[in-house]
Amino acid sequence: MAFPAFSNFIRTWFPFDNKDIVLTEEAMRIHRSAIVVDGHNDLPYKIRLKGPDAVETLDLMINQPEFHTDIPRMLKGGVGAQFWVAIGWMGKQADGRTGQSICLEEIELIHKITKKYSSVLEMAYSADDIINIRREGKIASLIGIEGGNAIENSLEVLRRFYRLGARYMTLTWGETIDWVDSATDRARHGGLTKFGEKVVLEMNRLGILVDISHVSAEAMRDVLRVSQSPVIASHSSAFALAPTPRNVPDDVLHSIAKNGGIVMVNFYPGFLTRKGAKEDYLFWEYMLKLKTDAGLSEIELNKLLDKFNEEHPVPGCSVERVVDHIDHIVKIAGIDHAGLGSDFDGISYAPDYLKDVSFFPYITQVLLNRGYKEADIHKILGGNFLRVFRMAEEKAPGNL
Repeated sequence: MAFPAFSNFIRTWFPFDNKDIVLTEEAMRIHRSAIVVDGHNDLPYKIRLKGPDAVETLDLMINQPEFHTDIPRMLKGGVGAQFWVAIGWMGKQADGRTGQSICLEEIELIHKITKKYSSVLEMAYSADDIINIRREGKIASLIGIEGGNAIENSLEVLRRFYRLGARYMTLTWGETIDWVDSATDRARHGGLTKFGEKVVLEMNRLGILVDISHVSAEAMRDVLRVSQSPVIASHSSAFALAPTPRNVPDDVLHSIAKNGGIVMVNFYPGFLTRKGAKEDYLFWEYMLKLKTDAGLSEIELNKLLDKFNEEHPVPGCSVERVVDHIDHIVKIAGIDHAGLGSDFDGISYAPDYLKDVSFFPYITQVLLNRGYKEADIHKILGGNFLRVFRMAEEKAPGNL
C-alpha cells in the first residue's frame, strides 16, 4: 500500500534519482499532442555576447553544443512556444550602456532570429497566436523582459516595450531597484513601493504579464495584493523543497492559486535540492560583490561568474527533482497553477535527462510514471500558461 505524503517526504529529504528513465510511446503521444510552453530561455543573451554579427553568422539550424538551445533540438523536444528573454538588468557592466539599451538590442535580436528562421519560428503576441502558429506546425516565439531596470522608472518606456512585443516583465533581477526589492539583494522597500504598484497596474492595463521570479517574498505578496490580473513566476521553483530566496514560499503559492496565476518550474539544480540551494546563496553573494565594481566590463563579469561556477559546482540531480517541484506546487496551489520555465542558456548546469531543450519529453514521462492523467499533463506542459495569458488579455483594455 502506498503512502504518497510519506513518499514525498522521503524524496524531499533523501532525494534519489531514477537512473534509467525510458521514453514510452504513450508518453511521446501525450507530449506531441500538447502545446509545450517554456517560460524562460536566455539564448538571446548568449548570442548577443558573441558580437553584433552573431545572428547572421550563427546557424541555429545545426547543433550548437555550446548552447542548451538550437532549432533541431527544439523540434526534437516538442517545444511549441518559447519565451525568449531580453535582459533588462544589465547596467554598470554594460560598457556605458543602460539596461534599456541592452534590452532593446536583445528584443531586436529576437525579432531577427525569428525572421531568419521563419520556416520554423513565428512571432506570437497572444494566446490565440500561439494556438494558430502551432496549427501551422511552427514554434511560437514570444518576448519576455528580465529586469524592470529597463523601464528606467518610466511607464511610457514600459508601453514602448509592449509595442515592441514584450508580453511579460520580471520586475527585477539580482538587485533591488528604486521600486521593488530583489530576492537576492538587501531589501530597501519592504516589497513594492507605490510607484511599483503603478507599474504592476499599468502592466495589467497593457496585458503584460507580471513576473514575480527574482523578487523578494514580500514583493511577491505585494504584487499579488495589487495585481488585477493573474501573475506568473516565469522561472522559479518551490521554496519548501529548496530553500533559496529565488523560490516561491507556500503562502505565496496559495495566493497565486487565488489570483489564478502560475509557477513555471526552473530546471537549475541550485533551485531544486536543499544542497543546491546552499550553493545558490554563495553565488548571489559573489554576484552582488562583483556588481559593486564599476570597472568590470560585461565580458569580464561573465568570465568571473563562469570561473566561480566551475569552482563551486552545484550538486547534480535529475528530471525527477523538477517533477518533485511540480508535485509540490500541484499539492499546495492545484493542478491549474504549475508550468515549465527552464532557464536554459541562463543556467550553468542542467539536470540529468534534462540537459537541453531536446529533453522536454522526459518531464512528460516522469509525470506519466507518477500517475498524472493526460489532461493534467497537458495543463502542466502549456495549457495552464495559455489560460493565464488569455485571462490577462481579457482583463487588459489594450489602450496605449
